[in-house]
Amino acid sequence: MRAIGYQQPGTIDRTEALVDIELPDPNATGRDLLVEVKAVSVNPVDTKVRVGSGSIHGDWRVLGWDAAGVVRAVGPEVRGFEPGDEVFYAGSIGRDGTNAELHLVDERIVGRKPASLD
Repeated sequence: MRAIGYQQPGTIDRTEALVDIELPDPNATGRDLLVEVKAVSVNPVDTKVRVGSGSIHGDWRVLGWDAAGVVRAVGPEVRGFEPGDEVFYAGSIGRDGTNAELHLVDERIVGRKPASLD
């Protein structure tokens, strides 16, 4: 999947501050939803994390925690959602972020996207 990430913390004025990258598609386990991300926001948390925190897993860190999208797969313990559901959420800063085509998020912090929003 395509994503935007970085390897070393620092300011946005560096050439390598945010890089287009290719990562393996994540798999939903436990209570995770695999969401096809359709929209994200950028807020001060993204800036603070990029300046002061390196990668969590592997070589890359993906920012972004606010997202809206469509559930593509669910983990075996998920009870409240199914593929095709439109959702929105603010994810966990302890996991990779939403600036990617696909994102894993715990169903317990996800809401159904209001039908009145496109």
